[in-house]
Amino acid sequence: MAKSVIITCAVTGSVHVPSMSPHLPVTPEEIATHAIEAAEAGAAILHLHARDPEDGRPSPDPEVFGRFLPRIKQASDAVVNITTGGGSTMTVEERMAAALAHSPEMCSLNMGTMNFGLFPAIDRIAHFKHDWEKPFLEATRDFVFKNTFGDIETALARLGGDHGVRFEFECYDVGHLYTLKHFVDRGLIRPPFFVQFVLGVLGGIGPDRENLVFMKTTADKLFGADYEFSVLGAGRHQMPLAAIALSLGGNVRVGLEDSLTIGPGQLAERNADQVRQVRKIAEGLSLDIAKPAEARARLALKGGDRVGF
Repeated sequence: MAKSVIITCAVTGSVHVPSMSPHLPVTPEEIATHAIEAAEAGAAILHLHARDPEDGRPSPDPEVFGRFLPRIKQASDAVVNITTGGGSTMTVEERMAAALAHSPEMCSLNMGTMNFGLFPAIDRIAHFKHDWEKPFLEATRDFVFKNTFGDIETALARLGGDHGVRFEFECYDVGHLYTLKHFVDRGLIRPPFFVQFVLGVLGGIGPDRENLVFMKTTADKLFGADYEFSVLGAGRHQMPLAAIALSLGGNVRVGLEDSLTIGPGQLAERNADQVRQVRKIAEGLSLDIAKPAEARARLALKGGDRVGF
């Protein structure tokens, strides 16, 4: 019997700049509203970043996170997943600050240092709303997204060990799966674990069906029945790769962090639009949608009563 589908919604992220879409949630109020709507539409996990309320730039400030986390918890039973990926201008310590302050059930954890190119988006933006946006994107031409073995060890110890956090292990290439296996072999990561295959980011593996199948085949070989996988397709690849993931027995991630559109040339106005769309695909395949309680049980999470917000 097929497992129910865990839908993750990544609400705002740090990849897109406000000039790319007027619908990108920026303020704590907007982030909270979008997150709650996504949960009501069927997202069991909410993957959360924060932004400066004044100009929309990515923010690591735990106080800004604290302005929307309690509201989400009060209005929804969804699992809260706080990023440790942060943004390209942040140090590793800044990237972990909000998670350390608020002790969520889950955090994202990137499994390798890599190039992470956002600069091609500049050519698609006719007018920038804020002075910081174009330099932010251009800087990724010479940017290395740092996630060393030491960084990963630190996150596993400080968040996993000290706070009981479980992780969304973000794997942007096949080598990241082998890095994950390294930590599993050392006993620093114990099953069940949640692996997010990320396809279509410039600097990572390409958004091809064959690559997705190879990622799954490799993970099956390395981890057997000890893991759950989910698929994130960047940009226009979001829904096609989600459909393939569902056909392979996987889970899916959507949201305005990963794609700003709901169809060719059509901006998504709400995160919930994408949740409803991928839910429709899943239900068309006769798949059930996992409730937050199911996600907690399958991923061995500590429970919403043990978070710090």
